[in-house]
Amino acid sequence: MLLAGLLALASVASGCASDPRPQATHDVVIWRATSAGLAAAVQAARSGKSVLVLEASPWIGGLSASGLGATDVGNKDAIGGIARDFYRAVREWYARDEAWVAERREDFRGRGHRESADAAWTFEPKVATRIFEEWALREGIEVRRSVRLDLQRIEFAPTWGQAQRIAALFDEHGRRYEGRMFIDASYEGDLLALAKVSYVVGREANSDFGETLNGVQKELGVAHQFVRDVDPYRVSGDASSGLLPGIEAEIPGPEGAADHKVQAYCYRICATDHEATRLPWRKPEGYDETAYELLFRNFEAGDLRRPWHPVLMPNRKTDSNNNFAVSTDFIGQNWSYAEAGWAERERIEAAHRSWQQGLLWTLAEHPRVPLEVRNDFQRWGLCRDEFTDNGGWPYQLYVREGRRMRSDVVLTEGHVRGERPVEDPVGLGAYGMDSHHVQRYVDADGHVRNEGDVQVRGFDPYGISYRAIVPSRGQASNLLVPVAVSATHIAYGSIRMEPVFMVLGQAAATAACMSLDRGVAVQDLGYNELREQLLRDGMILEWKRR
Repeated sequence: MLLAGLLALASVASGCASDPRPQATHDVVIWRATSAGLAAAVQAARSGKSVLVLEASPWIGGLSASGLGATDVGNKDAIGGIARDFYRAVREWYARDEAWVAERREDFRGRGHRESADAAWTFEPKVATRIFEEWALREGIEVRRSVRLDLQRIEFAPTWGQAQRIAALFDEHGRRYEGRMFIDASYEGDLLALAKVSYVVGREANSDFGETLNGVQKELGVAHQFVRDVDPYRVSGDASSGLLPGIEAEIPGPEGAADHKVQAYCYRICATDHEATRLPWRKPEGYDETAYELLFRNFEAGDLRRPWHPVLMPNRKTDSNNNFAVSTDFIGQNWSYAEAGWAERERIEAAHRSWQQGLLWTLAEHPRVPLEVRNDFQRWGLCRDEFTDNGGWPYQLYVREGRRMRSDVVLTEGHVRGERPVEDPVGLGAYGMDSHHVQRYVDADGHVRNEGDVQVRGFDPYGISYRAIVPSRGQASNLLVPVAVSATHIAYGSIRMEPVFMVLGQAAATAACMSLDRGVAVQDLGYNELREQLLRDGMILEWKRR
């Protein structure tokens, strides 16, 4: 079936967000149709429960369907269940000769498509979208799109000295969505905050949990760093002229100190050098070349590296990420995003989009960019066959980190390193501890520096505790949180991978359904029984070195 047909059918099956009729009670209500939310919905539907997914945008799939086609996971053998089914579906799609329209399968030089593997790990955004849409249709999942929660309003069920239980959510138009169990599958952690569940935003101090990689990281941040001396002032050499845009006047705190700042976001653009589908880079409305003065000065100081990381996807496309000192990460411009309202988030998203579109146009066209760099970028452009209703631009801003729940178990650097194994794993993390830069500042020598990048690898997959995806005992008794999990900033830097989110989404839905069947709070569900069901469903809960 053609993708257009799938989308049309999905729209009919999902109903209309403006439907004025009273909303029926659903067994499981899921906030956001991210990859985790959809994996949870599939699991709940297969368990015989009625499911409603509320999605703020017109699109589903989160980052997995919005440009993040280069799957980061660390060790792919740690991924099972519905998550692995997704990557098996990717393999099945590309096993067809007709899937290769811009190159031959045997000519593909990217990673993630070994002939001997049962799954494939790199894919075009529209292929991910197709798989997710097919999931929703096949399982009969009701997805209501363009539904924005009222971020100030929630209804709790009457309680008598017990933990709060969510009864219903409301959208911006006052429509009520009643459920028995709720899953917050958002990157931002909106529902957990609404439900008055404890959470944090920003970086803990190393001393809080006996860590070494958390908090301010000036000395460790050697990657994606300035490798030449670059003047930070609007008029070079004149501190009185003020700092260039994006540079903080405040010096970061001591090494390992806490703050409320968040690692940088970007859009994971899908670019192509295939002439038949390539769109030219467009100069955004309101373009201001002073926004790219740091880029120009960095080139002029002698750093001639191409400042992006285009990972090859099938059909001569890319998943393009941030790379080097000044690139697609809009450093320091997202600190308020997680706790912002819808209007403020729109403003931040628009600023990121304008910055990144202007950057790409600048790299291809501006005379202060070295000719060899311009020539390279002019070979590339957005894809006319991706995000076709959005000008080839990805739908979803890459929210690498928002709120993080604070529950009875907080996953830390020690858990990731395998020094503190958990007793109740519901999935495995397997990626390195990874944080993008958080801010720019002026060092003691008067030059620009980036701060916050951490990249530490070299450990086995580790268990993620069930207690890290449920609120603390005494808080919301019918809520599970598979994305904004209870973890420190640096541990979350390892957990925050799309396959892991799908794994945790399935685990959350399994627990929600079992808690309903047994009439217990999610905090009171017996782990051994949950574990047995997860294993029956193909989940991987323990790592045995291969």
